[in-house]
Amino acid sequence: MNKDTLFTEFSVPTYEQWRAAAEKSLKGASFDAKLLTKTVEGITLQPIYRKEDTERIPHSADLPGVAPFVRGTKAIEERQTQSWYVSQEIVANTAKAFNQAALHDLARGQTMVNIVLDRATAIGLDPSEANAEQVGDRGLSLFRKEDVEVALQGIDLEKVPLYVEAGALGLPILALFIAHVEAAGKDTAKLCGCIGQDPFNELVTAGKLPFSVNTAFDAMAQSTRWASKHAPQLKTILVGAHPYHQAGGNAVTELAFSLATGVEYIQALLERGLSIDEIAPRIQFSYAIGSDVFMEIAKIRAARMLWSNIISSYGGSAESQKMTIHARTSVWTKTVLDPYVNLLRSTTEAFSAVIGGVDSLHVSAFDEAIRPANEFSRRIARNTQIILEQEAHLSKVVDPAGGSWYVEWLTDELAKKSWELFLQTEEKGGMLDFLKAAAPQTVIEQLAKTRSSSIEQRKARIVGTNMYADVQEQSLQQETLPAIYNERKEALASHRAEKEQSIFAKQLEQLAGTNDNQVELAVKAALAGATIGDLSKAVSKSDQVETVIQPLRLHRAAEAFEALRKHSDIFLERTGKRPAVFLANMGPVSKHKVRADFSAEFFAVGGFDVIREHQFASPGDAAKIAVQSGAAITVICSDDASYPDLVPPLAQAIKKSSPKIIVIIAGLPDAEQLASYQSHGVDDCIHVRTNCYQMLRQLQERIGVIS
Repeated sequence: MNKDTLFTEFSVPTYEQWRAAAEKSLKGASFDAKLLTKTVEGITLQPIYRKEDTERIPHSADLPGVAPFVRGTKAIEERQTQSWYVSQEIVANTAKAFNQAALHDLARGQTMVNIVLDRATAIGLDPSEANAEQVGDRGLSLFRKEDVEVALQGIDLEKVPLYVEAGALGLPILALFIAHVEAAGKDTAKLCGCIGQDPFNELVTAGKLPFSVNTAFDAMAQSTRWASKHAPQLKTILVGAHPYHQAGGNAVTELAFSLATGVEYIQALLERGLSIDEIAPRIQFSYAIGSDVFMEIAKIRAARMLWSNIISSYGGSAESQKMTIHARTSVWTKTVLDPYVNLLRSTTEAFSAVIGGVDSLHVSAFDEAIRPANEFSRRIARNTQIILEQEAHLSKVVDPAGGSWYVEWLTDELAKKSWELFLQTEEKGGMLDFLKAAAPQTVIEQLAKTRSSSIEQRKARIVGTNMYADVQEQSLQQETLPAIYNERKEALASHRAEKEQSIFAKQLEQLAGTNDNQVELAVKAALAGATIGDLSKAVSKSDQVETVIQPLRLHRAAEAFEALRKHSDIFLERTGKRPAVFLANMGPVSKHKVRADFSAEFFAVGGFDVIREHQFASPGDAAKIAVQSGAAITVICSDDASYPDLVPPLAQAIKKSSPKIIVIIAGLPDAEQLASYQSHGVDDCIHVRTNCYQMLRQLQERIGVIS
């Protein structure tokens, strides 16, 4: 066999020939209905893609490292020396606990320190100013330079990059970290990573800022100007798209609204005297990565392309056009039920992020939706990244998706739709005005409703939650971080007693009275003992003009079905048994099995105990055993042809013996037939188009599971 002539004797079919063969195999079914797929982004996917689909795409011949950077910001030779940063979030609420976890993980494959701040720190409050639930809640409590020193003891920030989401104001948190670096005798010019301010993230999440947006932008300008001179490798501006994702948005909304946010930040800083080449290199984007593998790959690629075009329009250099992207696997897709399935979800999401070409990545722990990650779950999540890099060798290939006709077409199509929404946002005055008008919130809410409806009807499947549920699974033990509110208040009081406030009062007064050199003044104050609360008040200049909008509703896709299961679990605790469903399987297996399987799965996702081991030949026998079972619900399972003879006597017999039993048939009879069955005692029917969630909730309410 000659490899050079292999397959040459076979003719290459045209698309028309392939389609004709495909339509023939469908045996009369609609080609469009069967083989075209509509995504939540409104993009229609074809069953096959060809070279012709990419011929008009302008970037299809570009190389990696070349604007507009669809194929990545690193040139071919750079890719061999630097893969992405393994940037696992470390969730601990005390500096000592954080330090122990960070040193442990850095020694085992983590390459970037990712600090999650507690709520009080993120909004610039000292422990005494915050509510108890804001201090140490799923994040690190820092109010002084000494806390940073303990948290980062033994970690050289000249060598290890840092990632911190620094909240709406940013500068006070930046000052604490810079104070630590200077106190340790380190060079700020060697700092790498991101201590990023993101006021719009706080705004869309909480619904308000405790100060005006201009105050936030003033602080952002100060931090950015300082970093461009003293820490050129450090990002000070963060654009987080996570809220749009976690509220139920899609790739189009995430891209459009994050790009519009980035443009709003640029405009604000240009007005404050910075140049585009000072601003753009200080910006980092952060995206959540969902479960649609190819859409998420396209999202990252499209983001780079669109951002490059935006910075180019401002006159930014090719280097400034490079987008830096941090990603984390989705919160939206994770489940409390069957949590080990989250390992698989995170793996596919991490794969998409890596193939898309992110710069740093957090892979969520499988128990993230239940409790703070422990050493075991952190290790599994971290090793997911390391396997992709070192065993799957994904870092050795430059733009693995490049050249795929499907991925290139999808990237271009997603970019077009995102750009259209971005332009609509700009035409309405920009992102802030758009948010004040609640337009993005409305768009996201409608998308979330559509996605929820699909989940409730089980068109969109969540394995282990709304499909293939394990009712007998043992829940993971819930854990919380230790309560530290009182301890932190005492630490603050002790700190106040030890530090002479007059030493740093002058710096705070200067900080509040000037818009120049604010970072230097804040660092000096932090070195002298000023706290996060002190710095925040000075930087905000006691600005009391709140910025208020309608917030997004952040949630997970599985929450509705998890609530059903929770109700059943509580019922079990209260009564000693789960709510039960009896399957009246009528006739031979060939007649009832398909619908019995469907019914068992339908009720299992609501936490019902399904009794299905019986098989009956007569309605009388079935009614007798159904009543004896004690189940509050009976589902009749057979084929349509048998129902007219079986359903009326069976339903009547059940209702006569126990009127409270709910009788349901599996299947979808026509309206006239259903009305006839209902006249004999049938309450309802279930079928593939039934809204599973709504039906199960109604049934739980009727039988007293939900009181």
